[in-house]
Amino acid sequence: MSINRFYNWFIFIVLSFIWGSSFVLMKEGLVGLTALQVASFRIISSGLILLPIALKSFNKISGNRLLLIFISGLLGSLIPAYLFCIAEVHIDSSLAGTLNALTPIFTIIVGAIFFKTNTARNKIFGISLSFAGSILLFFVQPTFYENSNFTDVLLVILATLCYGINLNIVSKYLKEIPSLNIVAVALSLNAVPAAIVLYFTGYFQQKIFERVILISTGYTIILGVVGTAAATVIFYMLIKRAGVVFSSMVTYAIPIVAVFWGILYGEQVGWKQIVCLLIILAGVYVANRSRIKATN
Repeated sequence: MSINRFYNWFIFIVLSFIWGSSFVLMKEGLVGLTALQVASFRIISSGLILLPIALKSFNKISGNRLLLIFISGLLGSLIPAYLFCIAEVHIDSSLAGTLNALTPIFTIIVGAIFFKTNTARNKIFGISLSFAGSILLFFVQPTFYENSNFTDVLLVILATLCYGINLNIVSKYLKEIPSLNIVAVALSLNAVPAAIVLYFTGYFQQKIFERVILISTGYTIILGVVGTAAATVIFYMLIKRAGVVFSSMVTYAIPIVAVFWGILYGEQVGWKQIVCLLIILAGVYVANRSRIKATN
């Protein structure tokens, strides 16, 4: 295995763990905060931590690119943050993580229809295989019949559609801009509407120093700094290194992380779940087989 391939897979694994853990952090945040407050704090904290870099980056980016970067942050962070948090009020974090596996499907569909991108057959087959594994994992979960809220499922699907559009925007129009600059500017700009939403949720009118609120706020800040700011920087790096399709497939490893978090939370994992996870990993391998041959 070449160093370049090894590094790509290393990033893939790190991102899988971070984003797979994000759904649990959302649940912890929702213990003491509302869905809108958790999502707002997530974006605000990520924007603030990257603000020094954003301030240095504004002068290096033209006006039309600034608008594209704002839209990228809107579709890739702000809107999905609210959609996922609202959905997780009623559905399990593992279910949200599993549904997140729709992202590569929408990435290919949006790319083919609106961005005229071509996708190799092996990638389509690999993505379909991984998607099938994710769906099977969804159905074999013990709590499947307790999580049939169709509206919340649609919210998660809409979030993955936003991700798919954003991935194509970054890949096609923002390739020449350093990843750190894109993320810093996007999150800092989108922290402004998030702050407005937080204010109108009445967060500052409640007893914010109560233990449950402080703990939930802490989890949400970790979610923003690590699960959004740091992870998005790494993700955009991976897009530029390995391509949009490979990068989007990180979402197929998220259910694996979610299952292991489930074990820590006392959930049972049987042979059916293990088989589904192996199918997911097989799809990831098949989708990137041609790339592996090309780099040897």
